[in-house]
Amino acid sequence: MSLGVAKQKRSLDRVDKILDSAHDFLEDNMPDDISIAKISNLAQLKRTSTYKFFPHPNNIKEALCARYFEECLISLEKSEINNDQIYDCIKIILSQFHTYFKNNIAAQKIVFHNNFSPTFNNKQLKEIGNVILKKIEAVNSIPQMFNKEGVFLVIVNIVLSIFSLNIKENKELNEIGLNEAIRASYAYYLSCATK
Repeated sequence: MSLGVAKQKRSLDRVDKILDSAHDFLEDNMPDDISIAKISNLAQLKRTSTYKFFPHPNNIKEALCARYFEECLISLEKSEINNDQIYDCIKIILSQFHTYFKNNIAAQKIVFHNNFSPTFNNKQLKEIGNVILKKIEAVNSIPQMFNKEGVFLVIVNIVLSIFSLNIKENKELNEIGLNEAIRASYAYYLSCATK
């Protein structure tokens, strides 16, 4: 992605304007409808200005995914855990994860149900997994397990897959998806913690 080009404040402001416009566009449209022309028009920028930072519509989609995962990470970092039972900790954190995406239709569309297969930023997913790990470890002692960070990265991927399937099957992100994500994440955690 060409976001590395945006270093000056004016360029950063333009990138934000483009992404804000794309976010607003997704409220009423689907990711496949994103085009440089449409987003440039919404952002009130020339196409050449948009192409400078995002040469292809998929670059805009990838940048939106990164933005949404960053916002989700911040939301998870703020979550309060006051229960020392692992299952309850997972439930509280994944409920926060679920709430972020349930309340952000544009994020749902770009991350969970579109024909664009975003290249998720593995670093961001690891950061989300590490936040979940740290939140749980802050209130409960997690048994030794091989590659704790890897275990929680897999849990993040499990949750994303279940939420995606939930939307495809039910046309919305609902409690069924949340409950299944909690159950599957806890089962995976137990399978790793007991080895």
